[in-house]
Amino acid sequence: MAAHLLRLRVALLLSGLRAGSGHAARTAGALVAVVIAVSVGCWGLLALRDATAEATAVVTILGGAALTLAAVAAPLSLSTSDPMDPRRFAVLDLPPRPLAAALVPIGLVSVPMLSLLVLGGFVVAAWTAHGVPWAAGVLSVVLGVLTCSLLSRVCLSVAALFLRERRSRELTGLLLMALLVVLVPIAVFLASLEWSDAVAPQLRAVAGVVADTPFGAAWAIGAHWGTGEALVSAAVAVITLALLWLAWVALVVRSVSAPAPVESAGGAGRLGWFTVTPDTPGGAIAARSMAYWFGDRRYLANLVIVPVVAAVAMVPLLVVGVAPQIVVLVPVPIIALFLGWLPHNDLAYDGTAIWMHIAGGVRGVSDRLGRLVPILVVGIPALVITIPIAVALHGRWAVLPAMIGVCASLFLSGLGLSSAASAVQPYPVSRPGDGPFRQPERVGAASAITQAVVLVGTIVLSIPALWWGWLALSRDVSYAPFALWGGVAVGLAVLVVGVVAGGAVFDRRGSRFVELAEVA
Repeated sequence: MAAHLLRLRVALLLSGLRAGSGHAARTAGALVAVVIAVSVGCWGLLALRDATAEATAVVTILGGAALTLAAVAAPLSLSTSDPMDPRRFAVLDLPPRPLAAALVPIGLVSVPMLSLLVLGGFVVAAWTAHGVPWAAGVLSVVLGVLTCSLLSRVCLSVAALFLRERRSRELTGLLLMALLVVLVPIAVFLASLEWSDAVAPQLRAVAGVVADTPFGAAWAIGAHWGTGEALVSAAVAVITLALLWLAWVALVVRSVSAPAPVESAGGAGRLGWFTVTPDTPGGAIAARSMAYWFGDRRYLANLVIVPVVAAVAMVPLLVVGVAPQIVVLVPVPIIALFLGWLPHNDLAYDGTAIWMHIAGGVRGVSDRLGRLVPILVVGIPALVITIPIAVALHGRWAVLPAMIGVCASLFLSGLGLSSAASAVQPYPVSRPGDGPFRQPERVGAASAITQAVVLVGTIVLSIPALWWGWLALSRDVSYAPFALWGGVAVGLAVLVVGVVAGGAVFDRRGSRFVELAEVA
C-alpha cells in the first residue's frame, strides 16, 4: 500500500506540469521561485561556516523554528485542498492505523518538504564546520523535518475537517499578510546585526527559550550538541513527535469515518469578505468597504499616491543638506499621516449606496468602525514593515519606540478626525466607475477646508509625540518611551472621540447624506 501511494503522490506532483499551458506555466514559475529561495537559503547557510559557533546556533534554531511555524500557518491559511486527504480513502475501507503510517512518508514527497531536506543538508554542513559530528546533525535535521511534515499533515487534516467553510481567498490573504508583518521586522533586525561580532544577549535568550519549545527543539539538538541542553531538546523533540503521531492517527480515524469531501457549488467562498468579517452591522459595512477599497480605482489611486508623496518629500531635504540618517526616517511618518487622512471623505464615495445604511437603521458608531477596517488592514502592516526598515537604515535601534509613537499618533489621530469629518462635512467626489482623477464641479471651499482641517489637526494633535521623538533623535534616547506611550495614548483617545462624535452626527443627519448622494 505504501509503495502504491508513493507512486500516486509522484504522479500527482508531475501532473501540474502536464496540465494546460497556463497551469503548467504557473507551476513552473512557482518552482523557479522555490528554487531561488532555497538557493538563497543555502548560500546563507554556507556563510555560517565562517561565523562563530554561537551565531550559527542562534540562526539555525530561530530559522528552523520559523520554518516549523510556517508548517502550521500555511495549511491553516491556504484554501487549497489536500490531494492525499485521508477522507479520499474512506471508500476503500482501509484500516485507519496502517493508512496513517503509510501517509506519513508520503507527506515528505512534496516541494516544501524536499526543499526543507535540501536546506537541512546545508545546516548539517554548517554545524560540522564547528565541530558537531555529522551523525548528530543528521539526527537533528531528520527530527526537524519529520516534525514539520507531521505538523503539516495534522494541520491540513484539521483545516479540511473543521475550517473549510470559513476559509476563503480573502482570509488566506489576511493570514499571509499577518505572517509577513511578523517575519519582515524580524528579518530586518537580524540583517542589521553584525554576525562577525558577539551575538546580542537578547537573541541568545530568545534562542534558548525557542530551543525548549516543540518548534525549535529538534533544530537545537545539533546546535547544542555536547551539552545538557541538547538532551533536553532531544526529549522535547521526541515527545512532540509522539504527540503529533497520536493526533495524526486520531484524525485519520475521524477522517475515514466522515463523509467524503464535497465541493460546494455556491457556498460561502463566493461571499468574499463577508465570510471573514463578523455577522454584525459593523462587520457587514467592513466587508463592503473592503470590497470597495481593493476593487475601486478611486481608492487604489489614493493608496498609490501615498508612498510616492513620502518618497518625493526626501528630495528637498537631501538638497538642503539634511543628514541622510535623518532623511530616511521622514517618509514613514508622512505615510502614517496620509494613511490616517485618506478616509476623511469615505462616506461620499458610496454614492447612492448610502441609502442601504440609512434604511437598515445602522448605528453611526457601527458605520464609522466598519469604514475604518480597510485602512487599518492596509495601514498597520505598511507601518509595521516600513518602521523597522527606516530605523535599520538610520542605524540606531534605540529610536524605534519613538518612531512607533510618532507614527501611531499621526495614524490614529488622522483616523479619528477623518471619522468625524466624513460625517460632519462630506463633499462631492467622482462617481463610481469614473476615473480616479475626474473630479466634479464644486461650489465653495468646503472640500479644501475639510482636507486642511483633518491634515493640520492631525499634526497639531501629534505635536507632543513629534517633540519627544525629536528629542530622542537629537539629544537623549531616554525621551523615546515618552514619544511611544504619549503618541499611542493621544492617538487612541482621538480615535475613540472621533468615532463616537462621527457616529452621533451620522445618526442625526442620515437623510442629508442621501440628498448629497443624489445631487453630487
